[in-house]
Amino acid sequence: MTVGARVMQLRLGRGYTREQLAYLAGISEKFLYEIETDKKGFSATTLMGISKALEVSLDYIMYGSEYRKYEEEIISTLERFNPNTLERVERLLDVLYEITVKGNN
Repeated sequence: MTVGARVMQLRLGRGYTREQLAYLAGISEKFLYEIETDKKGFSATTLMGISKALEVSLDYIMYGSEYRKYEEEIISTLERFNPNTLERVERLLDVLYEITVKGNN
């Protein structure tokens, strides 16, 4: 599967229109169409915007792997926590995410 086809598959799987994903990724709808149909390449910045909007790893978009691996590892780690502490873990992850996002801007 090509990168463009994978982007389209992920977009459709999340129920996004091309217009919605383009907006979330910070690119034009036409450019997204050209990516999905393998008519144009894209920069690392564009790839990061698409992966962030689709909530998948860069590896998954590029190679079609790693997403499941990360998902399984995260689930396995979360299952080790006592159910009573999962709410605190979620709050910590939200804080970590905010720190990461602010550090990348």
